[in-house]
Amino acid sequence: MTDRSTQTGQITSTITVADQRALMALLGRADENLRYIENRSPGVDLHVRGDTITITGVNGEAHATERLMKELLALIENGENVDPDIIRRTETMLETAPAERPVDVLTHNIVSRRGKAIRPKTLGQKRYVESIDEHTVIFGIGPAGTGKTYLAMAKAVQALQAKEVNRIILTRPAVEAGERLGFLPGTLGEKIDPYLRPLYDALHDMVDPASIPKLVEAGTIEVAPLAFMRGRTVNDAFIILDEAQNTTAEQMKMFLTRLGFGSKMVVTGDVTQVDLPRGTASGLRVVREILGGVDDVSFTNLSANDVVRHQLVSDIVTAYERWDAARAEADEPKKGQRGSRGH
Repeated sequence: MTDRSTQTGQITSTITVADQRALMALLGRADENLRYIENRSPGVDLHVRGDTITITGVNGEAHATERLMKELLALIENGENVDPDIIRRTETMLETAPAERPVDVLTHNIVSRRGKAIRPKTLGQKRYVESIDEHTVIFGIGPAGTGKTYLAMAKAVQALQAKEVNRIILTRPAVEAGERLGFLPGTLGEKIDPYLRPLYDALHDMVDPASIPKLVEAGTIEVAPLAFMRGRTVNDAFIILDEAQNTTAEQMKMFLTRLGFGSKMVVTGDVTQVDLPRGTASGLRVVREILGGVDDVSFTNLSANDVVRHQLVSDIVTAYERWDAARAEADEPKKGQRGSRGH
């Protein structure tokens, strides 16, 4: 790489890529990736000749683009397929956490099936996965699409495959039915299926679908509504509570006290999507106040930057976060006025 200044105050640097396959992967099909990078960095010009990429632009932008290109090449060397989505994630990580290397995040394998590796896709997700490794009770809190449940499921499968646990228990509150499952028609499996189907769907990505009924029948994988956890102590298990924002404070306490020896618990939820009856406090909203100082309990907050669905989902989440913040700020003077009455 060379770096030289021009008379216009811009700098020019070059990156030489000896491996032609790596260069083609970096540029993308019909130079799709190159055009995407140029569109996101309008102050930078990119030119490719032979095995050399030339970057020209003002100091900060040119250096940022150079670092981005080097990180993308490192991802390619580690077998990652680079596309505009990966480029966007890499760029976001470099901007928000410049001390971190995106290649360390995006090549962190959890489990693999049929040649497909499940990995964190953002820095927040990697920290969440590391928290699961390091703690016994873990709370993953964040909006839809941040991989809270999916990554917890991957860690559960990894723990089962490594024989760190003997079974996986997946549960969520069936709040839509008020957990009065006896009033629903059909067998128990038919009653609980609508509430637990998302957990099954994630599991199918990680375990051979044909083996799941056998694992369920053997008790190696148990999928049940939260009400079925009452009165139990669970040892040597990886336990996931999904949609925890729809637990009451009493249900949350009941669930957490099921923890037995050799077990790990991951609790996931989105505190902005509570479906409990009006006036009922969410157990997920109050649990941090109760357990925030307890050793071996971890809270990881995921944000719009960690959304791994369509880019528009991230934009929607960000817009709602701004709207909620503006409402909270507008309500603050009103609270102060109410508090000052009678003085």
